[in-house]
Amino acid sequence: MAVLVRPDPRGHSTADLRLIAAFGLCLGFMNLTFYEALERLPLGVAVTIEFAGPLGVAVFTSRRRLDLLWAGLAALGIVLLADPFGDSLDPLGLALILAAAGFWASYILLAQRAGKVFPGAQGVALAMMIAALVPIIPGVAQGGAELLEPQWLAIGAAVALMSSVIPYTLETEALRRLPANVFGVLMSLEPALAALAGFIVLGQALGGLDLAAMALVVTASIGVSRTGVPAAPEV
Repeated sequence: MAVLVRPDPRGHSTADLRLIAAFGLCLGFMNLTFYEALERLPLGVAVTIEFAGPLGVAVFTSRRRLDLLWAGLAALGIVLLADPFGDSLDPLGLALILAAAGFWASYILLAQRAGKVFPGAQGVALAMMIAALVPIIPGVAQGGAELLEPQWLAIGAAVALMSSVIPYTLETEALRRLPANVFGVLMSLEPALAALAGFIVLGQALGGLDLAAMALVVTASIGVSRTGVPAAPEV
């Protein structure tokens, strides 16, 4: 991103730079807690619970009573997935993915502010440079010198491209061309697609209750997106 976008922090105020630092740290910790949670939770369950972050932003920034219904559906789905009275989910994994949801919500709010200050993709590029610093200490502590081996560098580069650079760039371009409510509906499919990927690629089968809970969250997210006030696409 730094090579492609060539962001230039010069000419920005100290407040702007503090904003981009907070944006980057939030992005870094969002990814760190998410990947740590994936070690302990099925992919579909993790993505669904993390989706509480953007869904919460959509609901709490709205003043429509109907959104309380969608919030209730989403909360019911997440509680069913979390299974607070059982032991089906790893407690640490659950705590990590809830933290990731909180960082995702903060990321959305900070991204909106940074987008008004930094033109184009400069804000995202600067934030990614800062975010990359977050997992260095735990990564070195866990992997050590093995991180410098060619195969791990190649895998790391592939993950970085597919999980951050390409998706964030495509999301930015999609938001320039699609109404916000249409974009929200498409984003609402993430939990279902994650469950499908987990089943096909990782062999992570989910039970009927898990699938029903995920359906509640997806329905709530689509409801929030479709009943909101449509915004005209940017040109």
